[in-house]
Amino acid sequence: MPGIRLASHFLLRYHCDTGKKEIIVNKFRPVIAALALLSASPAALAIDGVSFEYGDSDSSNSSVNLYRVGVQWDWNKKLIEAGNWHVGGYWDLNLGYWDNRSAARTNSSITEIGFTPVFRFQQNSITGPSPYAELGVGFHFLSTTSVSTERQFGSSFQFGDLVGVGVRLGDKGQYDIGYRYEHLSNAGIKHPNQGINFNQVRFQYHF
Repeated sequence: MPGIRLASHFLLRYHCDTGKKEIIVNKFRPVIAALALLSASPAALAIDGVSFEYGDSDSSNSSVNLYRVGVQWDWNKKLIEAGNWHVGGYWDLNLGYWDNRSAARTNSSITEIGFTPVFRFQQNSITGPSPYAELGVGFHFLSTTSVSTERQFGSSFQFGDLVGVGVRLGDKGQYDIGYRYEHLSNAGIKHPNQGINFNQVRFQYHF
């Protein structure tokens, strides 16, 4: 499964280093293992979807490729309804890996854990291609607090604000392709708070 392969990549990469990075891996190991198990056993744990995201930073003084795997739980509620459309949503738990290629970089990679409630404006019934729009504000924890000397985050804790559009495909809408723009920062809790932005392409499979 994708979650297991990516989690294994994190562990192997960090175990090749020493000192601080090994401490970081030990710190995140239970969460990484839990996410891998979630990805491996969707039916047993009532997961409604799995996802993969690729992103690229467009912030100055940063050059970062983002890779994420995630699992989702639908709310199964229509919060607002208008005709054949409604506002619903889902919980999104993900594990991310940042490949840092920034000039004057302070580290080669970052591990990230995120949890976001996402609101989605979508059709009531999915027949053929079904477009949607979504937004969310969530919480992220980073294994380190900078990507370069000129792009620092102040704290491991970050808020993540996202907006996105996409389309669901398939006879049951099981295939989901979307675009997201996401901003991470700590909202001024601790300085420097320079944050970072990502353009993302997202693929999701709905069970």
